[in-house]
Amino acid sequence: MPQEKNLKNKILDYIYILSKQPILLRDLLEANRQYNEGMHVDPAKLGFRLKLRNAYLVYIAIVLAILIPITAITHKALAGIDSHVSILGAMVITASIFIGFNFFRAKMRDEISLRQIKKSWQLRFPYFSYAEYNKKVEEIYLQSLKEEISKKELEKYILDNLVIEE
Repeated sequence: MPQEKNLKNKILDYIYILSKQPILLRDLLEANRQYNEGMHVDPAKLGFRLKLRNAYLVYIAIVLAILIPITAITHKALAGIDSHVSILGAMVITASIFIGFNFFRAKMRDEISLRQIKKSWQLRFPYFSYAEYNKKVEEIYLQSLKEEISKKELEKYILDNLVIEE
């Protein structure tokens, strides 16, 4: 399945370095569990790293694309107000921009995590769609941890349990 090249995917490709090494099965299962629980996944386990400079460049472009039109529209109205209000407004906008970068980075990290999980999922479980089976596999994985299934037998254990549930 070729990956669609929309703007989000182009941004992800620009701001992240992706490893060419395949993701280990246990790392995939653990990452899937963490992602489903709403936690941040360890980037090293999913084989990606942020290029911070590129992330800043993309974020600056997004901020400018938003601020320049707003500034052009509101300039006349804001030009006549008290300078103290303008200073306070500039402080709020500046703080919002700096805080917004953390939200941007977290959102992009979640997106690349999901993309890497789905990509590895296609290699490990080609006959089971991620959308339909990720919760079932998570339950089976948690059960395998309780039963202390070895790494060597983990894939067979999961596939056997998936087939039984069908």
